[in-house]
Amino acid sequence: MKRYILMAMLACGMSAHAQNDSTPVFVLPFNSSPLFSGNFGEIRATHFHGGLDFKTGGVVGVPIRALADGYISRIAFTHGSGGIMEVVYDNGYTSINRHIEAFYPSIAQRVKDAQHENETYEVSITPEPGEYRVKAGENIALAGNRGYSFGPHLHLEVIETESGDFVDPLPLFGQYIKDTVAPKAEAIMVSPKVGKGVVKDKRTDYTFNIGSKEPITAWGEIGVGIKAYDYMNGANNKCGVHTLTLKVDGKEVYKSVVDRFSQLEARLVNSWTKNGFMKSYIDPGNPLRLHEAYNDTNGWITIDEERDYLFTYTLSDASGNTSNYQFTVRGVQKDIKPLQHRERYYFNWNKPNYLHAPGLSLMLPQGVLYDDVPLNFKVKGNGNAIAHTYQLNDRRVHLRYNGELKIALRKMPIDDTSKYYVARVTGPNRMSSVGGKYEEGYMIANIRDLATYTVAIDTTPPRITPINKNAWAKNGKMAFSITDSQTGISSYRGTINGKYALFYRPNMLSSQYICDLDPKYIEKGKTQDVELIAIDGCGNETVVNESFYW
Repeated sequence: MKRYILMAMLACGMSAHAQNDSTPVFVLPFNSSPLFSGNFGEIRATHFHGGLDFKTGGVVGVPIRALADGYISRIAFTHGSGGIMEVVYDNGYTSINRHIEAFYPSIAQRVKDAQHENETYEVSITPEPGEYRVKAGENIALAGNRGYSFGPHLHLEVIETESGDFVDPLPLFGQYIKDTVAPKAEAIMVSPKVGKGVVKDKRTDYTFNIGSKEPITAWGEIGVGIKAYDYMNGANNKCGVHTLTLKVDGKEVYKSVVDRFSQLEARLVNSWTKNGFMKSYIDPGNPLRLHEAYNDTNGWITIDEERDYLFTYTLSDASGNTSNYQFTVRGVQKDIKPLQHRERYYFNWNKPNYLHAPGLSLMLPQGVLYDDVPLNFKVKGNGNAIAHTYQLNDRRVHLRYNGELKIALRKMPIDDTSKYYVARVTGPNRMSSVGGKYEEGYMIANIRDLATYTVAIDTTPPRITPINKNAWAKNGKMAFSITDSQTGISSYRGTINGKYALFYRPNMLSSQYICDLDPKYIEKGKTQDVELIAIDGCGNETVVNESFYW
């Protein structure tokens, strides 16, 4: 607490640099030279990374500074992001700071009061615009490791206030950034267009490492992609590539510049990338603004002459460091058999799509697919199974929006329909819950992938285990582990002596739930009767009661 108050007293009042050709718009969020563990637009599993990840040297509690003059517009705590603070600046930008460990005293107490009043850890507060004015360089919060975080850091997003677009913050820090390392490529992918091309006499993707001397032969329409990363001084973390251009025989056919995107575009990374490769061709259902093709085939290349085609990739980072990679595709004429596929199993990207099979119904509204998909559909039956297992496609296909999946129950070993759920099969004896509800013999769920699905039952309640109970009073906090093996924790609630107790999960990579013992909300000097309830995705409930003196 002493350190906490001291940091509040150390708030400084540096003035922002004026915006001109030679100086940056912002001061740095930390009073130290920046080191990054992630950059803007970096490719994540289901989205573009929306900001910069500033390292804190493995330390929790480093003061975060305001980037310019402005006001605090939102304060929140969520399980995924931990502490959140948004600041609207007078220069036309808004910043969002995530994974905050703590706010300074007046704000911290306001948040804690809201959490107790609403009886939930997740709260969002919108102050009046003039209520919390800040100056450039003023300390506004403490960096931490809350939420989905793999180590102490600050995730900083910068939004252009007027448009609402996420923008790359790196150029706005100008002279503070030292980056002399160019992006590096690891591998190339060459993909034949379905029914219209072949690569090395096959219809499947072909990948090779940079520097490989093996000849690549192709015929018909092909697309290429590259697996590449950017690096920054002083860190080994792999970051995303800012600018990418592709030329074929000296003519530019494709370019991407990862400098801005909207919230609605973040998931479009699923269309732009394939198995970790950045595609240099554009799916017809992908409206992502950050890339453009300069031929009339959306970046697909037609190999229709028996000669060598020279492909050149140029990769650049936000600081202008550049690298080039070349490879050759040799045109070798081949007969290309057109795709033969049953119409009912062929989904069109620009139409609504339906699939009906015994015990299954799938509906995808128009605009859900990025491209046409010839489904490799299979039904995997098991006489003792609750439901059949349905392979919608052998390769996982990400959807832009939800589709509706209905799977019939063949057997109902238990009467309680709330215990059934739709599960995505992720491997042998491995499943992941996508939830769903029971209706007239079917389980109905929204899905975001064409994959393999079935129905499972969850009757096992969560597991709650006290952690180091003998030290609770001494440490001033209680700790429990809450886990669930199937449908995950849907909700939880704690009380002490019958009154709400604020439990929170400091880091989503851990199963620990903590309650700080605060005399403002808990009467001290008596036996504390604790009750903790956890409920999973199928409504299974566990109640644990513990007592200790504090």
